Amino acid sequence: MNELLIGLFGALVATNPPLAVSNLIERNTGVSLQIVTSNAPAERELDLLMAEDDAARAEVDKWIRANNTFAAGGAGESDRELNARIRARLGQVREKYKDFLQRYPDFARGHLAYGTFLNDIGQEEAAGTEYQKALQLDPKNPAGWNDLGNYCGEFGPITNAFADYEKAIALDPAEPVYYQNLAVTVYLFRTDAEAYYHLHEPRVFDKALALYRKALQLDPSNFPLATDYAESYYGIRPLRTNDALVAWTNALKVARDEFEREGVYIHLARVKIAAGYFDEARAQLAAVTNPMYGDLKKRLERNLVERKNAATHPAAGPASEAAPEHSTNAAPALTNTPVPAPLSATSTNSFPAPVKTVVPTAEPVTNRIPALTNPPPFSPIMAGVLTNVPPIPPKAPNLVAQASAKPPAPEATATNPP
Repeated sequence: MNELLIGLFGALVATNPPLAVSNLIERNTGVSLQIVTSNAPAERELDLLMAEDDAARAEVDKWIRANNTFAAGGAGESDRELNARIRARLGQVREKYKDFLQRYPDFARGHLAYGTFLNDIGQEEAAGTEYQKALQLDPKNPAGWNDLGNYCGEFGPITNAFADYEKAIALDPAEPVYYQNLAVTVYLFRTDAEAYYHLHEPRVFDKALALYRKALQLDPSNFPLATDYAESYYGIRPLRTNDALVAWTNALKVARDEFEREGVYIHLARVKIAAGYFDEARAQLAAVTNPMYGDLKKRLERNLVERKNAATHPAAGPASEAAPEHSTNAAPALTNTPVPAPLSATSTNSFPAPVKTVVPTAEPVTNRIPALTNPPPFSPIMAGVLTNVPPIPPKAPNLVAQASAKPPAPEATATNPP
């Protein structure tokens, strides 16, 4: 009996015979077999469990909203009572996941779903363990690598997050979420990306922007994604004016209503003021009529007048939102290396200041974002990007979990279920 036949006999008595046979044949012959496993009962049961998971969190959200309404009128439960009720409800779901995995310990999708649940209720470390178990059982699942990348992006090491997202992309190159998540991580953790990819910072920006463009190519009508990409230009110095204007113009094309369109007008005006295109900026601001944008519109109108006066009469001095004395990256790169300095005092992009000169009219507005020494917590659900907050620095989008995406757990569920 040859080695392959002996291996086949061993595979047939394995816990998961079809998968074991597929792996054995690929290892001995180089031929990969797509074998469909028969997990129909487990699949059906997990689908029902995930539906109950969704229903439980919708119920919890309803409780919180109702209690907030009652509390505004002087009634409602105490925080302790509400949290106890939430823990009990989510605890029921958790026990059902544990029971399911005791009966189907080799079902990778079950571990992935349980990991998502744990992550959503704030037990991220346990979630990471479930993601790893899922990938041990099914290393060709791109959603598992994406979720593990999200975990490493939050808890480190960051270089593992780069590798995990790249693995997800290699397994499913048509999924835009994976490119977006890698773009966000490269953009935020530029210091780590420089070392990992052997690139200087300008080329790291280029890489992040290229990943955003690939995501948009795959999902061109995604307005939040389009605005994330356009906002990323605010962190680059000197401002790539033409590229930023093209990005915001493309976002305008996919805006879903007038509110979103006017938000884009605000951004277009902001970039054009920074670039010295004052007449065009004034026209953009004239198109903004929603009262929600009133304060921002007035601020930009004042800035426009000041900058135009400074351009016409340089002796009058710089505008109120003048550019910095030297080029700098307005969005400092995050780093995964702890440092003793306070979070807001750490900068990973510092350059010696040259001799002060008259501020050119095309210099962009500074949008400083404090450098962090540890990655921010990411929700598995991508938050909708607001376009009504300029010139406040844009916030990085949350990383997106591909597998069994669910609404994030309410804040009141911060206490872990028993």
